[in-house]
Amino acid sequence: MSEAGGRGCGSPIPQRARWSLVAATAAFCLVSATSVWTAGAEPMSREEKQKLGNQVLEMFDHAYGNYMEHAYPADELMPLTCRGRVRGQEPSRGDVDDALGKFSLTLIDSLDTLVVLNKTKEFEDAVRKVLRDVNLDNDVVVSVFETNIRVLGGLLGGHSLAIMLKEKGEYMQWYNDELLQMAKQLGYKLLPAFNTTSGLPYPRINLKFGIRKPEARTGTETDTCTACAGTLILEFAALSRFTGATIFEEYARKALDFLWEKRQRSSNLVGVTINIHTGDWVRKDSGVGAGIDSYYEYLLKAYVLLGDDSFLERFNTHYDAIMRYISQPPLLLDVHIHKPMLNARTWMDALLAFFPGLQVLKGDIRPAIETHEMLYQVIKKHNFLPEAFTTDFRVHWAQHPLRPEFAESTYFLYKATGDPYYLEVGKTLIENLNKYARVPCGFAAMKDVRTGSHEDRMDSFFLAEMFKYLYLLFADKEDIIFDIEDYIFTTEAHLLPLWLSTTNQSISKKNTTSEYTELDDSNFDWTCPNTQILFPNDPLYAQSIREPLKNVVDKSCPRGIIRVREESFRSGAKPPLRARDFMATNPEHLEILKKMGVSLIHLKDGRVQLVQHAIQAASSIDAEDGLRFMQEMIELSSQQQKEQQLPPRAVQIVSHPFFGRVVLTAGPAQFGLDLSKHKETRGFVASSKPYNGCSELTNPEAVMGKIALIQRGQCMFAEKARNIQNAGAIGGIVIDDNEGSSSDTAPLFQMAGDGKDTDDIKIPMLFLFSKEGSIILDAIREYEEVEVLLSDKAKDRDPEMENEEQPSSENDSQNQSGEQISSSSQEVDLVDQESSEENSLNSHPESLSLANMDNAASISPSEQTSNPTENHETTNLNGECTDLDNQLQEQSETEEDSNPNVSWGKKVQPIDSILADWNEDIEAFEMMEKDEL
Repeated sequence: MSEAGGRGCGSPIPQRARWSLVAATAAFCLVSATSVWTAGAEPMSREEKQKLGNQVLEMFDHAYGNYMEHAYPADELMPLTCRGRVRGQEPSRGDVDDALGKFSLTLIDSLDTLVVLNKTKEFEDAVRKVLRDVNLDNDVVVSVFETNIRVLGGLLGGHSLAIMLKEKGEYMQWYNDELLQMAKQLGYKLLPAFNTTSGLPYPRINLKFGIRKPEARTGTETDTCTACAGTLILEFAALSRFTGATIFEEYARKALDFLWEKRQRSSNLVGVTINIHTGDWVRKDSGVGAGIDSYYEYLLKAYVLLGDDSFLERFNTHYDAIMRYISQPPLLLDVHIHKPMLNARTWMDALLAFFPGLQVLKGDIRPAIETHEMLYQVIKKHNFLPEAFTTDFRVHWAQHPLRPEFAESTYFLYKATGDPYYLEVGKTLIENLNKYARVPCGFAAMKDVRTGSHEDRMDSFFLAEMFKYLYLLFADKEDIIFDIEDYIFTTEAHLLPLWLSTTNQSISKKNTTSEYTELDDSNFDWTCPNTQILFPNDPLYAQSIREPLKNVVDKSCPRGIIRVREESFRSGAKPPLRARDFMATNPEHLEILKKMGVSLIHLKDGRVQLVQHAIQAASSIDAEDGLRFMQEMIELSSQQQKEQQLPPRAVQIVSHPFFGRVVLTAGPAQFGLDLSKHKETRGFVASSKPYNGCSELTNPEAVMGKIALIQRGQCMFAEKARNIQNAGAIGGIVIDDNEGSSSDTAPLFQMAGDGKDTDDIKIPMLFLFSKEGSIILDAIREYEEVEVLLSDKAKDRDPEMENEEQPSSENDSQNQSGEQISSSSQEVDLVDQESSEENSLNSHPESLSLANMDNAASISPSEQTSNPTENHETTNLNGECTDLDNQLQEQSETEEDSNPNVSWGKKVQPIDSILADWNEDIEAFEMMEKDEL
């Protein structure tokens, strides 16, 4: 993201403010890092900042160097297996692979990072490689969105800095706009995607054959995400301004205009997914995270880069709606576009971490500080920001693909405040990356932040964004060879020069905003953010905002988790009944259900079924409360099912040269030593003979006192465990016999017993898919003796052993302390990711019934007992923390085969505004169970 602000600074601005002009019509002011900083954090010395900056440079060299050595010209590096990821040669990961187009993605995405990090010689070499090796005419279907922000943006960012270096006279003297010509070629290849009646682009396109042709294998899609269609204007407009070909900017503007026209008029919000042909909203939930995020970002930045007032007016209109409905400080919760007072989900995704940075650019500093601090507290608990986490800060989706959005917001908050607190935040990010994500061949994404296990993945955005923002955070102006203030950051952190605003302005700037909405003048601040307003005379201003949030994650009782009508509190009304507090035997609860239009049906087997008829609710507010109650009941039941799953385990290679840097996701066993309750098991590995472990071992001396490797198949897991245990093994790792299987693409596997008493099995047993098992087998072939650690979560690497193998000049980040990872992250959801997200709601003409989700909203009164293993705190509606011991508990095993339904009666006629879009809410709830980042 980049700097943005108001048009024409009309009020006195302190000298500390930094000005960047866009053709004298779009002025931007941002407090520089040398400006006011709040007390509460000691200033960081220039020596320490330089040390951290050098550490970032070394980390980039480690990532980029390994990509070039082991992966190039492939699109991305697979850091665990030290090879390139080539589309079609690895198991499909679904939509994630749509970013790969066999065009050396990581190299193109890293071009302008090389210049920012002062690696001009490496940049010149990289440009030559791109021009020599990259082919943009491959027969491969790619994401229009990802190709635009990563490849087109990367080429334009590289071109921007190439001409800058050429003007300086030392480097790139041979350069003659070759990257720009490649960008133009790619732009024309993307244009057929816009061949729709709405002007919204298809989500995918074949680089060689375009759209709809039989050989294109795409063009039948009907939906796209709002961000996918609304995150094109910067790159496409820059391409038009650079080349003079106006068609690119015209197409991108048309898409933005259509999205603006289709916003929900009463709330001024947009949904997540839209039909590209009809303009109907497919998913009607709205937030600032996945699916919408960069649409808002590009409205503000399009104003900065292009100087068109309509983009700023649209952004301000949306921003007012966001702060009115979605912002519940410090949280940002999705709502329904037609009923924005109703939350659409009770969790947040990691992509919203960019929003504090955007708020800084808007000049709204207080909520930016609040949300950033909340996110930082989550990171301190889990080391990284999980892909999704609940409103009480438990893990919802445990992956972390090394996303840069939090580092981005940290950089902009430091630029705006100069507060050294944010330098300390950046230092923590560096330490965590080196401590938990660094592996011998680069940096590996986290498969599960709770266990510390890795995924064989290093996305290109990690090099394009993470190192750029971290380096800039610690760099002084003289550390950078050009003025960063002369450029704007795209959503992929590529740099576009601000002088484009006055170049090739042939696009008509028709202000379409006023055609659709009546604007409130008070909503627009036409002046640059004033530091005297952002930071009152109190030098502890920012610290005073952060302080109440210091323990928000540990207490798990944030204010405003569930929105309740303020008038209800003022009138003395009781807060609505929460699903977690409901008891089917409580007469008061039953009366509340009746008021909300929820009926209780007693089934013969002792369970109860809940059915809502909103038309029978006492009022519209009661109907809304009933709708929320049913949603909570579904989510609660789903969560209970998730909690029945055993958590993943970790196999960590601790011997030379790995030293704990490689962590493999392992499936647990329902028998043997429970690693979550006992100390981890550490030992050297040895293959058993026979390898399947289905009979008495013929090499007991080889496995005695070691961890035995066994192949899956031909007998029960428990039988294998007994055979290696009898041979003296201290643990066992079962490796899948299905060649090519991987934890990246398959759900967590749990080894079951053999139906007999397995109490005799005392050793720990873990399961590895074929790909992860091959990493250990390859290590044995190369190093002979391989030592591993079997545990419930990865442990800190051994610094003493590692130091013996590394030169003293190695970066300090390598020398990490030996303390164990905090056990606080145990209080999280332990979820089989794929299976848990497959549950969905099926829509029927007269009702909704829950599919594939046992015990969803059916409750047995006898089962409403406390769960001794859970003691999380959440927030009730009058702001007090309550214990989750009172919530609904797991159903008995005999009930698990039942398939109860939750049903709502069909709307007969609207009784008031709450019932106006009943069917749309039903569809939104249906999509909530299918949500994917």
